[in-house]
Amino acid sequence: MPTGSLEGPFFYPNRMGRIILASMKKELGVDHLTEVLRVAGQTQLANTGALPANLDKRFPFETVSALQAATEQVYGARAGRNMNYRIGRGTFELGLKDFDPILGIADMPMRLMPFGMKFRVGLDVFARVFNQFSDQVVKLSETDTHHLWVIERCPVCWKRQTDEPCCQLAGGLLEESIFWGMGNRRFEVKETQCIARGDATCNFEIGKQPVD
Repeated sequence: MPTGSLEGPFFYPNRMGRIILASMKKELGVDHLTEVLRVAGQTQLANTGALPANLDKRFPFETVSALQAATEQVYGARAGRNMNYRIGRGTFELGLKDFDPILGIADMPMRLMPFGMKFRVGLDVFARVFNQFSDQVVKLSETDTHHLWVIERCPVCWKRQTDEPCCQLAGGLLEESIFWGMGNRRFEVKETQCIARGDATCNFEIGKQPVD
């Protein structure tokens, strides 16, 4: 059975769930977060500090997806997806970069690497965060002009059905990780395929040249 199929259950570690909720609280505010949690059927998460900051895989994919869908429902599809993108960027800022020391990237001679190699190594390290610590499955590929971030088992759109790509949380996370890893340079990140839309995988195209 392919990795993107709807088997399971699958999980993020508690630590990732905790960081996502903290970013939601920062972006939405307490009142709007409470409403999103109500719509998502996740009111038990109102105390965003209740999740332990450990790596036990206990934060369900269904919960990640429900939070994204509920944000769209509360704010409207377009505004909600923009909000989810900002939540994704905030999720990286608030703590996912803290996984770096665990993977040892700080020990790599990143500053001495050629630009293209540094880009690819950075993406590989970030992919390993998900592949090693969660049930999300990420593969990397590339073309002459783009790096390809391919999510074969995606928690962000888990069991959703949409007309357009809806993994804005993942897109925001990816954009901010690249910004941080590439010396505060912005690169275009665009989701071109989405499992929720009926595609086989969730694919993000990442421009190889900075946009700033």
